[in-house]
Amino acid sequence: MFSLAKLALVGLLGQLCLAQMNSLEGVRVHDAPNYTRVVFDTRSKLNYQVFTLDNPKRVVIDFNDTAISQKLAPWQVDSRVVAGIRRAERQHGIYRVVLDLKRPVKSPEPFVLNPVRPYGHRLVIDLYWDSSEQKGVVQAQLDSQRDVVVAIDAGHGGEDPGAIGVNKVLEKNVVLSIARGVKRHLDAATGFKAVLVRAGDYYVPLRKRPQLAREARSDFFVSIHADAFKSPTVSGASVYALSRKRATSETARWLVENENRSDLIGGVGKVVLDDYDESVAEMLLDLSMDANLIHSIDAGETVLAALSEVARLHKGRLEQAGFVVLKSPDVPSILVETGYISNPSEARLLATSKYQQRIARAIADGVQEYMRRNPPPGSLIAVLGDSNTVRHLVKRGDTLSEIALRYDVSAAAIRHANRLHGNVIKTGEVLIIPRLGQES
Repeated sequence: MFSLAKLALVGLLGQLCLAQMNSLEGVRVHDAPNYTRVVFDTRSKLNYQVFTLDNPKRVVIDFNDTAISQKLAPWQVDSRVVAGIRRAERQHGIYRVVLDLKRPVKSPEPFVLNPVRPYGHRLVIDLYWDSSEQKGVVQAQLDSQRDVVVAIDAGHGGEDPGAIGVNKVLEKNVVLSIARGVKRHLDAATGFKAVLVRAGDYYVPLRKRPQLAREARSDFFVSIHADAFKSPTVSGASVYALSRKRATSETARWLVENENRSDLIGGVGKVVLDDYDESVAEMLLDLSMDANLIHSIDAGETVLAALSEVARLHKGRLEQAGFVVLKSPDVPSILVETGYISNPSEARLLATSKYQQRIARAIADGVQEYMRRNPPPGSLIAVLGDSNTVRHLVKRGDTLSEIALRYDVSAAAIRHANRLHGNVIKTGEVLIIPRLGQES
């Protein structure tokens, strides 16, 4: 009897020890342009060691007083850097995880993140490599006929899923698809070049997004979102420009509060979400009075008008709010809320590729219309003509019928406007494109 009681006590003590141990709950891997981020979810704050080993190259993480969660699914990796993940329980309460590498990396840069919804405790390890062969910053052409460069910022990404809608539709995936569509349309237009701030599923800190736009010598910055609101009845697309004062609606205030905390969710480490220091605040005050903000408002209204052709609007006017990503002192910037995935019907719509591309085309059309009315000096669209006339620079492979289809006019109207006697056009020739209603 004594032996059975002793065994029961030992078992109970073992269960108590397991209950006190930390638990490894999950792992995620995100590839960015010049580094790979590995994130471990744990039940509580952890004690760990990280080191590297050679032959072969690998990163080792020892979790002290940690066990693996029974709910943890098998780890699958699709990464340019991490070839695979191995794990094993070692003695003295240490659980070891090994990252097998496809390429050499610099010394790992681990840091921990405190809980922030929807995540608990996290260990983040950034693996940097030499990025010289894949510089993500696009150098704008410096000659007298340069393209207009538009920076397209897909919100959230990586650790930060953004809003989560019906059927677990993730905002970060929806807006990346739309951003890629906007890029395709702009790149196909004469005199435009688009740059993706986030080209894949990784997180970019909020203040770095407009910085990347400036490094790419962008003329315009548009941030794309598909957010959520506390009420599922709220729906419709919106366009925002910067406001240093109060937001123009309750919805805007709610969105700002949620968007501006993305750095905490995305995994930037220690983040100050207060406003800029006094010197930069003074510069922003100047921004509110100069032409840059006026350009942002004008552009936002133009994009909103284009969106109204394909989507229901949340409000029929441009709104203003203090989004961090719009606080660029030198690049006109807008933020487009393509809809609310907290609304069941709109979430299902935004999850479809067809609707995403309709939204993308509308954003691209709005940006083009605004930039053609306000062409930057020295740009190709400024050289091609005045703001009241659309002109097309014929490229190699262009045909008259394809150009007519692109601008939604008839080939006969283009022939008439340019006094052409047939369908033959020459590379380098500039064609006047008649607007609808002016074809005859």
